[in-house]
Amino acid sequence: MYVVLTIAVVLVLFLWLGLPALLRAFGLHPAYPGQLYTLPGGRALVITTSHATLGEGGKATGVFGSEMTAPYYAFLDAGMQVDLASIRGGEIPIEPDSFRWFLAAPSDKRYLKDETFQAKVKASSRIDALDFSQYDIIFLAGGWGAAYDLGTSSVLGQKITQAWAAGKVIGGVCHGPLGLLLATETNGEPLVKGKRLTAVTNRQVKQLGITITPQHPERELRAAGALFESASAALEPFANLTVVDGRLVTGQNQNAGVETAQKMLRAAGGKPRP
Repeated sequence: MYVVLTIAVVLVLFLWLGLPALLRAFGLHPAYPGQLYTLPGGRALVITTSHATLGEGGKATGVFGSEMTAPYYAFLDAGMQVDLASIRGGEIPIEPDSFRWFLAAPSDKRYLKDETFQAKVKASSRIDALDFSQYDIIFLAGGWGAAYDLGTSSVLGQKITQAWAAGKVIGGVCHGPLGLLLATETNGEPLVKGKRLTAVTNRQVKQLGITITPQHPERELRAAGALFESASAALEPFANLTVVDGRLVTGQNQNAGVETAQKMLRAAGGKPRP
């Protein structure tokens, strides 16, 4: 009986400690080894979905946790004021699976102890109420919910258009770049046309089996004229890529949150952190 109990304890410990380490080894939420930047006194805006289910009344979803928490803390630790907004305002829905013990990123764990950040999530600003040109950085967070509202919000398109014309740094990860679709250059051309960028690939959508969403980032961005780039892995959720095209900085999926944020800080004039 003692031997059986011991084996059970060892297996539990292996799962508890070993599975997260194994997923990290495959490439989930990699540590960022590059230069960190500061931008004291700057302002950053993190934008998320307001859509809470897959389809109408389906499985709960929303923003993928680390795609909101990783950039938030990167900007906060850089000395910036960080505001949080969503398409409809109010409480932001968070993908429940993203906070599971084996998937949670370090930034997620920090969030779960951060009452100030949690209060912002419960009462996010509505994008209509904000002047995007007052921010140095606009970050579009992803998650499955974003496939329902970021790419179809005319208000978001107008706000991104204004911020881009004002010379701001804009970017995002995963499904977040869908929020660029309705934005335009000053000549009326789609903002993404002819620009290098990345986002969730068609292959990742297919591998994860969630094809019911109305928009798929690679498909929609290519159709809008973007020069779409991506990395690949046997399991696409473990792939990782960040693409910089001037003031436009995008990351392929949840693994690119920290790197994308740091490269946005650099593009916005941030100074290397000692």
